[in-house]
Amino acid sequence: MKLINHLKTINKHKYYVTMLCFKCGLYKQGLLHDLSKYSPTEFLAGAKYYQGTASPNNAERMDKGISTAWLHHKGRNRHHFEYWIDFSRTSQGIAGAKMPVNYLVEMVMDRIAACKVYRGKDYTDASAWEYYQRERPYLNSAMHTETRAELEK
Repeated sequence: MKLINHLKTINKHKYYVTMLCFKCGLYKQGLLHDLSKYSPTEFLAGAKYYQGTASPNNAERMDKGISTAWLHHKGRNRHHFEYWIDFSRTSQGIAGAKMPVNYLVEMVMDRIAACKVYRGKDYTDASAWEYYQRERPYLNSAMHTETRAELEK
């Protein structure tokens, strides 16, 4: 049953993102959004750790210390700012590169859709912003400053 419920959750999320992206004129991105979630690496882990109220990636991370599904996902989907992290040309270590605006918009649509799916009847228009505010302290060092400023604007 977890497998079916996970598939329903993915499909519902993808539908919401697609509709939101269409409203922004991002037709191709809406149609192609999160196709990697149907790959065995992401789908099987998602079904195993399915809860229905939160991302299964967190449950996998709690169980194994790492989410292989998330590592696979963020490396293939440009709407995640983590996709844009690379070695810095100007400083030691890694840093976030500036995201193109179309992927930044898709990221916002993705977070709105995730909140709609996971919060259900408790969803409000403030939900995605509240979620971002909770994770913001962890993002400051990784997200490019211009991307963060554009996102918050």
